[in-house]
Amino acid sequence: MDKHASALLRLTRAGIDTYQTPVIFLRADSAVCRSEGFEALSRVRIRRSHKEVIATLNVVSADWIEADEAALSEVAWKLLDAHEGDTAELSHPEPLDSLSFLRAKVYGQTLPDQAIRAIIADVAAGRYSELELAAFVTACAGEQLNQDETVALTRAMVEVGSRVDWGRHPIVDKHCIGGLPGNRTTPIVVAIVAAAGLTIPKTSSRAITSPAGTADTMETLAPVELSLARMRKVVERENGCIVWGGAVQLSPADDVLIRVERPLDFDSAGQLVASVMSKKVAAGSTHVVIDLPVGPTAKVRTREAAQRLADRMVAVGQVLGLEVRPLLTDGSQPVGNGIGPALEARDVLAVLQNQPAAPDDLRERSLELAGAIIELGTGADPGSGLARAAEILDSGRAWAKFQAIAEAQGGLREPPVSRFHRPCVAPQSGIVSNIDSRKLSRLAKFAGAPRDPAAGVDLHVHLGERLVAGQPMFTLHADSAGEIAFALDYLEDHPEIVCLKNG
Repeated sequence: MDKHASALLRLTRAGIDTYQTPVIFLRADSAVCRSEGFEALSRVRIRRSHKEVIATLNVVSADWIEADEAALSEVAWKLLDAHEGDTAELSHPEPLDSLSFLRAKVYGQTLPDQAIRAIIADVAAGRYSELELAAFVTACAGEQLNQDETVALTRAMVEVGSRVDWGRHPIVDKHCIGGLPGNRTTPIVVAIVAAAGLTIPKTSSRAITSPAGTADTMETLAPVELSLARMRKVVERENGCIVWGGAVQLSPADDVLIRVERPLDFDSAGQLVASVMSKKVAAGSTHVVIDLPVGPTAKVRTREAAQRLADRMVAVGQVLGLEVRPLLTDGSQPVGNGIGPALEARDVLAVLQNQPAAPDDLRERSLELAGAIIELGTGADPGSGLARAAEILDSGRAWAKFQAIAEAQGGLREPPVSRFHRPCVAPQSGIVSNIDSRKLSRLAKFAGAPRDPAAGVDLHVHLGERLVAGQPMFTLHADSAGEIAFALDYLEDHPEIVCLKNG
């Protein structure tokens, strides 16, 4: 069969959410499957007018589509800008030269710059299947990317996406490597730093495997899906913003790799550094503070591992023109009380508004990060940034700036409240000796977060506190009794989420 052979089929919308993976559905008895040699999981090039996408084939034996139809998943339909009744040309995609580089990496070879560029260009264009992506992520896991490869990977990720030039200096930013529930410092830090007169255009991510991302939390307070042009207007007006990075196409290849990397739960220092640094370079940042929580159930478990990661971030940032300041912070327990978009937004508002019941740990961590950014961006004396950040927060200037940013992004709104609440109490008296952050995050997801922004967990205890039997440890929030039941089933299997020690 000629590899350039093609067939014309009528398009229909399958109405199936395959997340970010384009999928095409064809009848097993269709002429295309029979004559073109397409089999399940084949890669298929779909061309409609001037649009093109490469999708993974699922073969259908039922009759919900016709033999002369091609049904598309939601993401494939959107990428093709398709309409019911459109026709598209189906063909085999060209062989990828970069797969030879992928195979070399799988066998342990060090890749030169041009090889990494070729791989990332194909990744960003959607030419790699999920299996090929998983192979690349696996080949780079652990310590299998050296310093030069990490720099090359970072540069390649920047090259395939948009890059912002703000026309001013400095451009400050912050990033937390994650793994700590409730650590929603970004909205507070952005408000403080912007009120201090520094420029901080913050692009943030949505949750993939966690109960909330910064963009999810901010979206309960204001719109976050801004175009780059609108983002510029907000920053020009208010010195800062808090928007979803996916809407402005900064380092899109990184988003593809994260989609595959996180479910595999691989620890790859090189990919983590490239992910963070590529986003910052693409966003036009010049000075970046990195929050590295360290704890037994955080993403980074030991201070030694955190320091190695911090050193690599500083070195890669220096090569790429970024001044990076890492902060090793306490990751032994969740931050604040809320875990889930709206519950975290409630804590953010409490800190910004200087409410008496605002979580002290979220306030102090935010001040530490904001102070570090102020020092890094202004060259102020060590220690002076914290005092300035506290004055801006205590005076109400940070709250005023946050309101102004939210209004510029489309309007401040009230976070939603869940319909169902279920307190979970201490089974015995004792002192809180351990809180498993990973399992607590999973519990919040079973309750419906982040799909339901009001769902999640409201944590009432912290390490070292004394509880009596029957005292609430946390409260589940959900939109339905069924989701509460799912969360309780998980809790029954994992009662050690909050551990009590006799004393």
